[in-house]
Amino acid sequence: MTADIDLGHPQAQAIQSDEDVVRVRQLVRAVAVAVKLSLVDQTKVVTAASELARNTLVYGGGGSVEVTTVDNGRRKGVRIVFADSGPGIADLNLAMTDGYTSGGGLGLGLSGSRRLVDEFEIETSPETGTRITVTKWSR
Repeated sequence: MTADIDLGHPQAQAIQSDEDVVRVRQLVRAVAVAVKLSLVDQTKVVTAASELARNTLVYGGGGSVEVTTVDNGRRKGVRIVFADSGPGIADLNLAMTDGYTSGGGLGLGLSGSRRLVDEFEIETSPETGTRITVTKWSR
């Protein structure tokens, strides 16, 4: 799959089915390998992406992901943006609490996904849905 990755442009993937969640994992892994993340960091970012893609599907009613390479002059990394037009997260503080799960996914929840990446931003509202941006940098 790496041969199909154009690192100069964001890679987009719809999230409308379980198969799309698998495709998100494959895409994130390919980009993580391409920017030379360590095997441990590849596993962390793919695990976080899998959980967030599943949340996008289950709680957001589907959406999309955009995977981009980033370079801050010292390190390269992977930035992933998940977006849906669902109902938003009613109680973001509760949803970000360690150990909180509404059932379903890998049981990591948002807080577990946040711990697996270096940067984690979330925007959510009933009007616009949820947008989560995560970044994992090479070491």
